[in-house]
Amino acid sequence: MLENFERYPLTFGPTPIEKLGRLSEHLGGEVEIYAKREDCNSGLAFGGNKIRKLEYIVPDAIARHADTLVTIGGVQSNHTRQVAAVAAKLGMKCRLVQESWVPFPDAVYDRVGNILMSRVMGAEMELVDEGFDIGIRESWELALADVKAKGGRPYAIPAGASVHAFGGLGYVGFAEELRAQEAETGLRFDYVVVCSVTGSTQAGMVVGFAKDGRARNVVGIDASATPGQTRAQVLEIARNTAELVRLGRDITAEDVVLEEDYAHPAYGIPSEATNDAIRLCARLEGMMTDPVYEGKSMQGLIDLVRKGRFPAGSKVLYAHLGGVPAINAYSYLYRNG
Repeated sequence: MLENFERYPLTFGPTPIEKLGRLSEHLGGEVEIYAKREDCNSGLAFGGNKIRKLEYIVPDAIARHADTLVTIGGVQSNHTRQVAAVAAKLGMKCRLVQESWVPFPDAVYDRVGNILMSRVMGAEMELVDEGFDIGIRESWELALADVKAKGGRPYAIPAGASVHAFGGLGYVGFAEELRAQEAETGLRFDYVVVCSVTGSTQAGMVVGFAKDGRARNVVGIDASATPGQTRAQVLEIARNTAELVRLGRDITAEDVVLEEDYAHPAYGIPSEATNDAIRLCARLEGMMTDPVYEGKSMQGLIDLVRKGRFPAGSKVLYAHLGGVPAINAYSYLYRNG
């Protein structure tokens, strides 16, 4: 599906799949849970799902002779950290807009974790006091204009790399990669559980798995707390991506499965159920998740298994998208474990 698109290699190769046997047993043993470790996909500043997306975006930035990658996210954005890492790898400059998307009062929230690494990697950044929104932001557009006004050649990467024309391609590639791993191992996954906020990770999976009839087996877990907006953006990106890769069939609203019960109380703020899921996964499997994204999708996975959402005997794949560095900004919550 991706043979007509140039890819700039930034990842180690196919990401490993591991069985979460102790978690499966703890939840009753009727469902086999596995994780595909996108958090281990690259040596670029701890990697993560945005690195996979950027592999299909970087060739366009190079072709346009850009010298500065310009993107946006929250203060503890995993995406901005990964863009900063890629810019460093390419020898480009990086301009980051970090908005106040999460009302979290920790005294070191803007000094540790993702933003610390972005600073160490040399990214230029500005902190903007604006609240959460997955749409196109004025502060980002102003940053692009400022780079250009100063003689730079900016390349625009939207939040999460999501509404970029090539934003969905990386996770079409995820589906193709998983099919190859299934063929090699003899496993076949009945469901894939994935966190969804800006939308292109889930959207790419929907398109990629539509090829073998599993589009609706991609179960998105909303972590935005604005699920209507996320659902609409997943659908739009999926439709655009399907056309781009010539899927040969329409993507419908029914293809976008998004569970809305786990983003409480707000984007970036974990509930006690989220914290319980983070601790349970860590203590049973030694697998860390974060309070913004993966903790909420793990919470969703655990709850859906307990509620019988997946039939007995199902093999469920949890897509671990990375993001663990953000947990450092929430250190007071976990001071006693």
